[in-house]
Amino acid sequence: MPTMKKTNDDNDIILEDIPENKASANDADTLDDSVIAEENMGEAIKKLKEKLKNAEAEKQEYLTGWQRTKAEMVNARKRDEEERKEFMKFSNAGLIEELIPVLDSFDMAMGNKEAWEKADKNWRIGVEYIYSQLLKVLNENGVTKLNPINQPYDHNHHEAISHEPVSDQKQHDMVIQVVQKGYSLNGKVLKVPKVKVGEFKK
Repeated sequence: MPTMKKTNDDNDIILEDIPENKASANDADTLDDSVIAEENMGEAIKKLKEKLKNAEAEKQEYLTGWQRTKAEMVNARKRDEEERKEFMKFSNAGLIEELIPVLDSFDMAMGNKEAWEKADKNWRIGVEYIYSQLLKVLNENGVTKLNPINQPYDHNHHEAISHEPVSDQKQHDMVIQVVQKGYSLNGKVLKVPKVKVGEFKK
């Protein structure tokens, strides 16, 4: 809207266009700047949220990977420990297998009752004591003597050297005599017992 203004030189009054809403225009500019700033801040917050989301996902991925690696390491240690224990259980198998013929010799010597009884009593007591000591040490190291007398014959666990006729049907296919005892180490058979098996015929 035009307004009157008095000049200093000739006192003439002239009209001058002065914006009516000068103050209002400044307010509008300030408002526009605020809106832009707010939009920029909203965009920045959005980007920050996206970065935070990505960081959380990455952190979870690293955590999952670390947990998986830790579990694999624990399982590997358990497997190594089990393998070590298994190795220790059978590490003496070779030595024990070499001792088995010695045990068989003891059994044969003491099994021949007639010859055994003829030997000096004190000597027999000494030999029996040595034999019992040897068995005790072997038992402490997981060795078990297999003596399947009066048990059903099992070709997977016994070696039949003969089938002997029996008069009692209940003895059919049963171990009626153990010729040579067997031995196992911690459940693993090192030597199967040699046996005679009953055979009933009508």
